[in-house]
Amino acid sequence: MLFSQRIGKKEVKVNFQVEDIDDDLRTRLWNLIDLKLSYLGNNDIVWFYKKLWKDFLVKPIALIPSYNTGQVNLKKCKDHFFNWFFDSEWYEIYDLVEYLVQSEKYNFGESFIEDCNEALELEISSYRIIDKTIARIDSELEISTIEEAIDGTNRIQSVSIHLQSALDFLSNRTKPDYRNSIKESISAVEAYCKKITGDEKATLGKALALIEKKHSLHQSLKTSFSALYGYASDASGIRHALTDEAKEISFDEAKFMLVSCSAFINYLKSLTKDMELK
Repeated sequence: MLFSQRIGKKEVKVNFQVEDIDDDLRTRLWNLIDLKLSYLGNNDIVWFYKKLWKDFLVKPIALIPSYNTGQVNLKKCKDHFFNWFFDSEWYEIYDLVEYLVQSEKYNFGESFIEDCNEALELEISSYRIIDKTIARIDSELEISTIEEAIDGTNRIQSVSIHLQSALDFLSNRTKPDYRNSIKESISAVEAYCKKITGDEKATLGKALALIEKKHSLHQSLKTSFSALYGYASDASGIRHALTDEAKEISFDEAKFMLVSCSAFINYLKSLTKDMELK
């Protein structure tokens, strides 16, 4: 906390920025991008603006600011980029950051992601960059739980695809799909349990029973997760066809399931640490 906040001269932020980016956060993110671009050589910065112009802003490359000689006018490009950045909607800023980190070029790698996440945390944003995707996650513990599950299963495609899909459905800023996020979360656990038992046709209930017997899974944990599985498989249509009585699924429900399923996978991983799963 700043000195001015401790003595009551400056307001302390207590609410997460959900559908908004305030001036402070926008400025922090701009400064991080601008700093990374400052390390690029002339040829790289020209190529960066051309790629940004045609692939992200989706404008005719012939209209990029240029001199009469045909050379790209870097000052006008930066001015245009600056004006766009500070006039754009909050979700467009996140689109840009995601585009940059997924490009894997121009210094927007791990250190940039770490700096962005630090800025997002400092400004109480509800979003973080996880696995090069911007997701709405409200606590650091939730972030680390999901990251651990994704990183820990990256060699098990049947599991990692479900986890990544659950995260993608949850974090889609224009059309989130919470129902399918829950479906993918529980499917990740199901797939992981099948790998542990070696039975690809086993139901989750059967797989959990085998894990309880062979790997000392506590009965209460098995019962608790069986109940979560029942919730995801009931008449609300999460894993089956929608009915007229299907309830609306909230962000909080989908987030809870992703965090819970990630935590359970992390626990199973520690329980079966001597096994080589692929």
